[in-house]
Amino acid sequence: MLTKRIIACLDVDGGRVVKGTHFMNLRDAGDPAELAAIYGATGADEVVLLDITATSENRNTLLNTVRRTAKQLFIPFTVGGGVRSLHEAAAIFDAGADKVTINSAAIADPSLITCIAQRFGSQAVVVAIDAKRSDRGFEAWASGGRVPTGQNAIQWAIEAEQRGAGEILVTSMDRDGTQTGFDCELTRAISRTVRIPVIASGGAGRAQHFVEVFDDALADAALAASIFHFGLRSIVELKQQLLAAGIPVRPPC
Repeated sequence: MLTKRIIACLDVDGGRVVKGTHFMNLRDAGDPAELAAIYGATGADEVVLLDITATSENRNTLLNTVRRTAKQLFIPFTVGGGVRSLHEAAAIFDAGADKVTINSAAIADPSLITCIAQRFGSQAVVVAIDAKRSDRGFEAWASGGRVPTGQNAIQWAIEAEQRGAGEILVTSMDRDGTQTGFDCELTRAISRTVRIPVIASGGAGRAQHFVEVFDDALADAALAASIFHFGLRSIVELKQQLLAAGIPVRPPC
């Protein structure tokens, strides 16, 4: 059985890691390179850095921050935020990333997924979907959760896979920062629909939430920020509890 991955997320604004609730009310959580080094040394399987204001501010990802962070890591490193072209993706890879995640630009031009996948391989392309419940199910939002698209999140995941995405990172905007648990209904709907790995994000607060999203929602990986940034649970302790619950994970350090 394939092991489940625990991914530490660094939401970066102005070169600092921040964390809020429902994508708002951000508070400082530290330096991305320093936090990445800690997570890499204490059992994280991957680190994701998201420049959360790059798209809304119409600028490129902060490459110096990416370079500093990449130098601290010996595990897979994914970077997203403000990636609008093959050229910008290439710059992020040159700065040390193993994968790029694209969201708003892929919604605006889905061919970008194929373009990057053909150049760097599908395994290097993660399509991020920020989803929020609506009267019509789950809607995908763009620009860091600021702009509703009217597009069904499940259908968009299917198209992203067809266009060459290697993974789907699905974030529940309703659960983001609440520590009340992942949205298992949302995650399960996508996991059952696509054949590529699905990363669950938004709402992690305790070990049982990870057990639920792996067992009930069929996630391949789970991403968290708040519970690691503010010391509510270490990755080592989390993995020990997951192993005790029968969830296959890479043993903690």
